Amino acid sequence: MNESNLTYEQAIKKLSDIVEKLSSQSVPLSEASKLFEEGGELIKFCYSSLKTVKGKLLEIKNTLDGLKMEEEEN
Repeated sequence: MNESNLTYEQAIKKLSDIVEKLSSQSVPLSEASKLFEEGGELIKFCYSSLKTVKGKLLEIKNTLDGLKMEEEEN
């Protein structure tokens, strides 16, 4: 799995597909194991993506809060 070009939305779609396959109960054990491992990597990727976005949003919020405080002081 190449995560460098993967978007959050694509990862969520892949996770959904994996869950659907694993829920079908017709997946051989070896394939189920690979899908489970891929799902774990996708979850890590999604968590990391969300954490990055959260950090960026907090930076923007802090900047806006700072501008608001400057405006109130003037």
